Amino acid sequence: MSAAAALADALPGFEHLRRCWDSAHGRTAVKLLPGEFYASAQDEVITTVLGSCVSACVYDARRRIGGMNHFMLPAPPAGAAGRDDWSGVAGRAARYGSDAMEQLINAVLKAGGLRGELAVKVFGGGRVLAQMTDVGRRNIEFVQRYIEAERLQLVASDLGDVHPRLVQFFPASGRARVRLLQRGGDVALAAEERSYLKRLANDPIKGEVELF
Repeated sequence: MSAAAALADALPGFEHLRRCWDSAHGRTAVKLLPGEFYASAQDEVITTVLGSCVSACVYDARRRIGGMNHFMLPAPPAGAAGRDDWSGVAGRAARYGSDAMEQLINAVLKAGGLRGELAVKVFGGGRVLAQMTDVGRRNIEFVQRYIEAERLQLVASDLGDVHPRLVQFFPASGRARVRLLQRGGDVALAAEERSYLKRLANDPIKGEVELF
């Protein structure tokens, strides 16, 4: 398959995400930013970089369908107005875990996955800078509660610690690769996350945020 043909086959609603041909893996690569999610029914690789954020990889291995999200906070602030205006739309930011999980699962099911066959792998939630509020721990507690409450099958996790992570997920097979990044970039990553949190506080519903 040519690179052009591979790039033309994104599921409807995900055309806005950055996609490129990855010659090292011989397939399309999709890079997720905070507040994004992506589902696929083809042999692609989804990548992201996590500090305090958490990513869940949800897939149906039998039907070779899966996806990944990337969220920074467990839930929107209490009483946030206008949430229903965007929470069900794939093209808008799934910035909070409560919406990111629901939207990703729905996208995988819409693509042909079966709920009873879904498996989940979760990554991230590191405390990348000691003086930063431990958002990562809140994200970890949220995603663990969510998986238990929804009775999803958790098959792998790499959570907590103090290291940023590079995650690669292959939705067709459910395979995931995690690489711990050097601590030298922690200050910059934490600064980006603080900026992201500030922008969420100032505009908790509208807009898109890109960091990495």
